[in-house]
Amino acid sequence: MSLSDESTDPTPTIRQDAQPGFEDTEPASSMQEFYKLYQELLLITLVLTGVVFISVWIFYSLNIALNYLLGACTGVVYLRMLAKDVERLGREKNQLSKTRLALLVAIILLASRWNQLQILPIFLGFLTYKATLIIYVVRLAFVSD
Repeated sequence: MSLSDESTDPTPTIRQDAQPGFEDTEPASSMQEFYKLYQELLLITLVLTGVVFISVWIFYSLNIALNYLLGACTGVVYLRMLAKDVERLGREKNQLSKTRLALLVAIILLASRWNQLQILPIFLGFLTYKATLIIYVVRLAFVSD
């Protein structure tokens, strides 16, 4: 069998196989799901931040609670920056930027230089958005829609 015996017909692409009128509905619904997920994660993060802030204030001190709140606010800003980065992915960019980590580095450096700030509560506050992700995944695993 030679190469000239093989068919040279073009193979159809997904865009060619799509039904007319349905080309752009999947990306739009995917973005709607993304925005819904972002809003849900943001809400869970804010509620969790409030609960932990009040608990730390009751069991420790206002200073430690405010340090935690500073870290949690930094985590919310990080989550927002991540969402904006993911939103631009595919349209404007091919990969996620790494500048978001500069936010964490800056807040940790500020805490290490300023005597009233404590690194551990700030860092744990920053990780609140990670706890939100764990809560979301566990809820998704045990609750079916």
